[in-house]
Amino acid sequence: MVDLQPWPRPLSLIVQQAAHQLRLFVRVPVAVFFTIALPFVVLLVINATSGERFFNDANGDWPVDAFVCVAISAFTAVSATFTNLANMVPIRREEGVLQRWRSTPLPVWVLVGGHVVSAVVISVLCTTFMLGVGVAFYGVSVPLMSIPAVVMTLLVATLSFAAMGMAVAAVVPTASAASGIANAIILPMALISNVFIPMEEPPVVVEVLANVFPLRPFVDALQAPLHPVDPAAAPHWDRLAVIAAWGAVGFIVAVRQFRWNVTPGGSTRRRRSASQQG
Repeated sequence: MVDLQPWPRPLSLIVQQAAHQLRLFVRVPVAVFFTIALPFVVLLVINATSGERFFNDANGDWPVDAFVCVAISAFTAVSATFTNLANMVPIRREEGVLQRWRSTPLPVWVLVGGHVVSAVVISVLCTTFMLGVGVAFYGVSVPLMSIPAVVMTLLVATLSFAAMGMAVAAVVPTASAASGIANAIILPMALISNVFIPMEEPPVVVEVLANVFPLRPFVDALQAPLHPVDPAAAPHWDRLAVIAAWGAVGFIVAVRQFRWNVTPGGSTRRRRSASQQG
């Protein structure tokens, strides 16, 4: 008589799937570089040229190096969730990995949840590393009273940007197009969201656009509890509401448009193989 093993509990399945995705991430040096190393290098370059300058916001003066460090920490979290998922999921689709997973008893929501949880874990670790660099070298302070606000901000933002990344992964036609589309979305937002270049008096149009899109609210919400003059003890709920709204839209698009199989004629690998045979 065959001794059937009980089906693992849902939480255990998600943890196992997330651990599997983390192992896959570590095995891709390019993904690790663009997610962790590149923002760190950008931070070093910007702060090496910033000098002893200050940025004035509504609550007082920030040293520019500390301001930029927190902003790039937020950008790193976005890179680990939005950009990572938008790039890696289409690759898994073209490699046939998603199709093979779809044919297993693994529930769909566990597979998607594993991707999202792994991206959130990577995001939290990367953001913690960047903030640690800021504390050690750039005068960033993390008051104990502000830690709950920081945690809540990271939780809402990482889940929302992960949902947006899955939405992009759902609609891109090929894996080769995913990287360009993801960067075309996130880099312009970064330029107008005080990530790389703090702007004290931006044009009205730029300010409006920056506040409508989700990256600037994330930067503001993460900087508020870490402000050197007047740190906020509570999360900026209005900013988090904007981020969560974008995350909800991303979730809806991801659920409705997600594809397990490659679109006919849409696989970069298949087109390349066909051209070589021809």
